[in-house]
Amino acid sequence: HTRYWRDWSSDVCSSDLVADRQKGLCLLCHSAPVGDARQQGNLAPPLDGVGARLGEAQLRLRIHDSRQINPESIMPAYGVVDPAPRVAPAWRGKPVFTAQQIEDVVAWLVTLK
Repeated sequence: HTRYWRDWSSDVCSSDLVADRQKGLCLLCHSAPVGDARQQGNLAPPLDGVGARLGEAQLRLRIHDSRQINPESIMPAYGVVDPAPRVAPAWRGKPVFTAQQIEDVVAWLVTLK
């Protein structure tokens, strides 16, 4: 398991947010240079090299709410409070990722050149 650490305000292992199947579920659809490659998705573009393809602002927007780029996107809107009635009570009124978690993931993704 490769870990990418950021040296900013918090010592968060951003790759853990991507790899954790209880938090981000990113690897359900994407592959990334982290975790077990056999348990990664191929439905969405690979995250390896995404830092060379997209800038910070583009990554942030896609993570926050990719429907702003493509209204038909199936990627979850990690930064939006979705009023969907089928959300567990513990998640109602909350985004999947906090603003800081989105920044942590963006900081890690831009290192993937």
